[in-house]
Amino acid sequence: MTEPSPQKFALPTLSAMVVGSMVGAGIFSLPQTFGRVTGGLGAIIAWGIAGGGMLMLAFVFQTLSRRKPELDAGVYAYAKAGFGNYLGFLSALGYWTVCCLGNVSYWVLIKSTLGALFPVLGDGNTVTAVAISSVGVWVVHFLILRGVREAAFINTVVTVAKIIPILIFLVFVGFGFKADIFAVNFHGGPGLESEGLFAQVRGTMLVTVFVFVGIEGASVYSRYARKRSDVGLATLLGFLGVLCLLVLVTMLSYGVMLRPDLAELRNPSMAGVLAALVGPWGAVFISLGLIVSVLGAYLSWSLLAAEVLYSAAKMESMPAFLAAENRNKVPFAALWLTNSLIQLFLILTLFAEQAFLLALKLTSSMILLPYFLVAAYALKLALSGETYGREPKGRNVDLTRAGLATLYAAGLIYAGGLKFLLLSLVIYAPGTVLFVIAQRERGHRVFAPAEALLFAVAAGGAVLAFYGLATGRISV
Repeated sequence: MTEPSPQKFALPTLSAMVVGSMVGAGIFSLPQTFGRVTGGLGAIIAWGIAGGGMLMLAFVFQTLSRRKPELDAGVYAYAKAGFGNYLGFLSALGYWTVCCLGNVSYWVLIKSTLGALFPVLGDGNTVTAVAISSVGVWVVHFLILRGVREAAFINTVVTVAKIIPILIFLVFVGFGFKADIFAVNFHGGPGLESEGLFAQVRGTMLVTVFVFVGIEGASVYSRYARKRSDVGLATLLGFLGVLCLLVLVTMLSYGVMLRPDLAELRNPSMAGVLAALVGPWGAVFISLGLIVSVLGAYLSWSLLAAEVLYSAAKMESMPAFLAAENRNKVPFAALWLTNSLIQLFLILTLFAEQAFLLALKLTSSMILLPYFLVAAYALKLALSGETYGREPKGRNVDLTRAGLATLYAAGLIYAGGLKFLLLSLVIYAPGTVLFVIAQRERGHRVFAPAEALLFAVAAGGAVLAFYGLATGRISV
């Protein structure tokens, strides 16, 4: 009996995957997250840098999907192929943590949205909010264990719920835009007089990374493309479409409310901006769209988080038990570990004054290593000439793009600051126990000399982070 051929995706479907992966909770909070740190000029520069850097990264994913089609286990497969077992593991661990933190941000944002009606939920980080979110985590957990892996109807609803409210928001703020308010906000206005332009732009960098997470959507599914060339075009089209939405939501909001007022909005801040123009129904409309969107996205990202561990275990970067499946073909061990980490992060939000902002910035910080290693691998291929024997003309173009993408990712690590770098090491260093288990159960040497040095640095950074948290020098 022959197996059915895998479904092949056309260009529109691949483009929708990119848009669906990138448009999540972050865009609904852009007016407040940008308003806290910068004015219109800083926002323009920030989106210019982020747009250019992420465009180069999109080209990198396009190049690697064409030149290394056999590496289809996830973005962390590039890190392992290019830089060895331990960095491949760290990339997988970082990407998995991003999925978990992203899901935490979803719950926080849902409860913050409902907190406008039910004050007991606060900003999504009260005991009641965390308790309700925890129930939701485990309800979805047991639903997935029963074999709920694909839901076309849910995906359709989610897509509509994401895009329609955003487009309606843009129509209203476009008509309500006031040039005099935008002019006051252009250089930052009251409260940012002492902040230089560089500091304002730097303060937005982790926010811009958060809203671009998912740019690898088409590349992840490249093996299902009807035409390999569609992968790059879908990535480019999806990226440019989302970039336009992000820029418009940010910049038009500066023409509706003064920046200090934007900074004080509760999330989702798009609701507050629309309510300022049309009244309370605007906030309700945006909030309902966000809740449906985020709940649907949560299901997808929960599956993705478990798949990350499952795929990494299959490629021997994680312990073998994480590749175990139940009778419904669900990677149950990976799912249990995933939701246990989400539960831990939810509990930790009780101690964070700005829980959503913390989840956003830590998510952005954790994704930087996987993205940096992807760009560096593409740069390594171009420098060495591997896979370019038959296409020498494309090598210089790919070298330039990969070099710029690597520089951008490295710059983001700097822009994120020491605090979030150390906090990421709190996850990377203890998480290495999974790598040790994976290596020993397969009879491999745990660390090569360079890897041992890298682990020592990570462990030292984690110790500093724990000390900073204990003494109050690092606050969350």
